[in-house]
This record gives sequence, C-alpha cells and structure tokens, in this order.
Amino acid sequence: QVQLVESGGGPVQDGGSLKLSCAASGDTFSAYNMGWFRQASGKAREFVAAISRSGSSTYFTDSVKGRFIISRDNDKNAMYLQMNSLKPEDTAVYYCAARFRTSALQLSLWVPSPSNYWGQGTQVTVSS
Repeated sequence: QVQLVESGGGPVQDGGSLKLSCAASGDTFSAYNMGWFRQASGKAREFVAAISRSGSSTYFTDSVKGRFIISRDNDKNAMYLQMNSLKPEDTAVYYCAARFRTSALQLSLWVPSPSNYWGQGTQVTVSS
C-alpha cells in the first residue's frame, strides 16, 4: 500500500500559478502510476492529469492542456502539478491518486475508483 499527502493549495488570482505536491510513503513509489483529480463543490471528482511510473508518459484532460504540467521524482517519492494560467473554473479540491498495474490506455482514461489510493486533498481557490 501507499500513503499520499497533498500540499501546495491555497488562494490565487485569475491567471496566477500554483504548484501542488504529493508526497508518497509506504510501498515502492516507482511501482505506481500516479494522477491528479479534482472535485469542485457539488460536482463529481474528475480526472486532471496522470503520469506513468517512469514519468515518460503524461496525460491531461482537455481543459488543462497547455496550462498544467505533471511531473514526478521517484528518488524523492513525490509527484507535482504545476498549474499556470489558472481560471476560476479550476477551483476545486485537488487529490493525488495512485494505481498499480495499469495500461497506458487505462491511465489516459482514468476513472476514479475506491480501489485506487487517495490523498486527503488540498483546496485550490481561483478568484477573478
């Protein structure tokens, strides 16, 4: 099993930037594909970005392409989400997630599941 803790959220102005971090502990971090999800108030949790175990492949939902960058450092057991050009519609609780043994297609179409490992979330609030 892997334990996940997010950090780096907070308030930011429209057009600003934030960098989220996800610290992992427990099992071998490099064995897990990792992802970021978000959940706005009153809405379902949605996929934001994912990164393969080695970091060589990344995937993004269309609304954040060109604005967000996902990365990981397997030596530091950490994953990151650099968020640029933030918009009010990016306001949500952001969660990091881990899943074991998945294909590239499954990673690109990651649907949140209770069988995944989840952090507790970090709030991002973008004001206009």
